[in-house]
Amino acid sequence: MAADYAAGLGCIGVNTGVGSLPEGVDPDVAWHTLVDNLQLAADTLGAVGVKALVEAINTFDRPGCLVHTTAQAKRLIEEVGHPNIGIQYDFYHMQMMEGSLARTVRDNLEQIWHIQMADTPGRHEPGTGEINFHFLLPYLDEIGYDGWVGCEYGPLHGTEAGLGWAAPYLT
Repeated sequence: MAADYAAGLGCIGVNTGVGSLPEGVDPDVAWHTLVDNLQLAADTLGAVGVKALVEAINTFDRPGCLVHTTAQAKRLIEEVGHPNIGIQYDFYHMQMMEGSLARTVRDNLEQIWHIQMADTPGRHEPGTGEINFHFLLPYLDEIGYDGWVGCEYGPLHGTEAGLGWAAPYLT
């Protein structure tokens, strides 16, 4: 059903939502089930022209996530072994887990098919925390990233004020 909705809406990708390890489940069993499920998702989504995406989630906000680093996302993608699965790289989560955002994106550019952003701490709009988006956004162009950059944050002072940071990039 998700594939049909995504295709109908013209989505280019779907975050497959890896999730957390359920209590009492063997981590190896969960990992192998995840690989099998993502093979099916990549195949099903690919059949309608939509990319399957894997997002690593920080363990501070969501303890127990099965995939919480770029290296784990890459390992998962390699094990799935399907040409229709890539990384949804989230600046917020990866700043919390590993830092070195520019280097990590550059080194994994081929596997990163979508970028998402929010500032840290707090998961608010760019410019409210420690991530240097005035460097990162032009850097994405410099290194040849040609995918979408999406925003997933809670604005500090309402939606309109929370979009003020984007003005220089919209001209």
